Amino acid sequence: MKISFRLNGASVSAIAPTGTETLLEYLRQDVGLCGTKEGCNEGDCGACSVIVTGKDGVPQAMNACILFLPQIQGRSVRTVEGISGPDGTLHPVQEAMIAQHGAQCGFCTPGFITTMAAAHANGENDFDTALAGNLCRCTGYAPIVRAAQLANQEPVPKWMQEDLELVSKIESSESIFCPKSADELAHWYKENPGATLVAGGTDIGLWVTKQMRDFGKLAFLGHAEDLRQIEDCGDYLRVGATVTIAALMTAIQPLYPSFYGMLLRYGSAQVRNAATIGGNIANGSPIGDGPPALIALGTTLILRQGKNYRRMPLEDYFLAYQKQDRLSGEFVESIELRKDQINLRCYKLSKRFDQDISAVCGCINIRVEDKIIKSARIAFGGMAATPARAKITEQALVGMEWSLQTFETIKSFLLQDFSPMSDARASAAYRSESAQNMLLRYFNEIQGAAISILEVHP
Repeated sequence: MKISFRLNGASVSAIAPTGTETLLEYLRQDVGLCGTKEGCNEGDCGACSVIVTGKDGVPQAMNACILFLPQIQGRSVRTVEGISGPDGTLHPVQEAMIAQHGAQCGFCTPGFITTMAAAHANGENDFDTALAGNLCRCTGYAPIVRAAQLANQEPVPKWMQEDLELVSKIESSESIFCPKSADELAHWYKENPGATLVAGGTDIGLWVTKQMRDFGKLAFLGHAEDLRQIEDCGDYLRVGATVTIAALMTAIQPLYPSFYGMLLRYGSAQVRNAATIGGNIANGSPIGDGPPALIALGTTLILRQGKNYRRMPLEDYFLAYQKQDRLSGEFVESIELRKDQINLRCYKLSKRFDQDISAVCGCINIRVEDKIIKSARIAFGGMAATPARAKITEQALVGMEWSLQTFETIKSFLLQDFSPMSDARASAAYRSESAQNMLLRYFNEIQGAAISILEVHP
């Protein structure tokens, strides 16, 4: 397959015989742009960060190590070599890094510069969040943040504007399919049910870089624009399967700030810019952070096979470990996200605050009238083989008085709902106790107590 895109301001073409060739491999091995570093090769350290600009004209930091070449068709890519101007004029971020002595050993510096340049182009000023996906081996973050703050005072250079009209359209090959619509995907996938669907690739990328898997037929979904839409349908949002986590966050922030806050910790900016909500659901991971919140919200899942559609409560999709209720040739097309669940709160417990897999992810949504609990939806990730509701606990809560004593009494019911496992992230006992304490945390938060580690001070 021939891939066409913009690279550092120039139109280029690349060949992707299998479709799983990464942008990082192309940059370093094919065109000798070695400023982009290979660190973890799993999207965790940010050393390979580049700027990717799509049709919307918004520059986004992404991890080149798990970004496949077909995913950048028709887009613009800037590496650290393309941050300065054509005449050698330094970008404000580069000048600020020099002025603030932000480079130490230098290995992480190119990734920091591209991530900072993307944030600079978008007018971002929360640099702790913007740079959370870039790890410094020398631990010297203070001068880097000062450099970002200094650069933020300068305008975006004209040479950072991208002209995507010069890029040709993508064409599918025999083994690599790039549908332009959900209808086109539905027809093809029904005929090729054994194919692998790639949306953001943040999981599948690791199948390639860490597990060295070979694939048969591949379908890259990022060019199907109708799957990337969020539609306001009054009582609910219809969210297409390939809507990125970053785009979903923008939509839900005014509705569900707690869900938004949890997604800030879901992954780095680089990951959130690539990962999709449909992929987070479809992979069926028991530790995915999206499904518990969506289940607690009463989200409806829309599946499609050819011209046929199926609707189901999201929790019914997960049957067992790595097993979902999905027919041959059927794919996740969209979700319906309710807008009226104002009492949702989400709690993510992990070893690192940012960009880490959850030991336990608890999402709780309880409706109270006249101090009596009328309904409860409680969902956890990391507590079972699938994301799952705590149905016994929910039933026990309904009809009870809204009080701390109720939650102290009921929390032990979670031991009937779940029998968690012990692994490298947490022991079974730790998971059980943490989940119970999340119920108490929920009550205290609704009552107005400060419960966040970002708010509580000694």
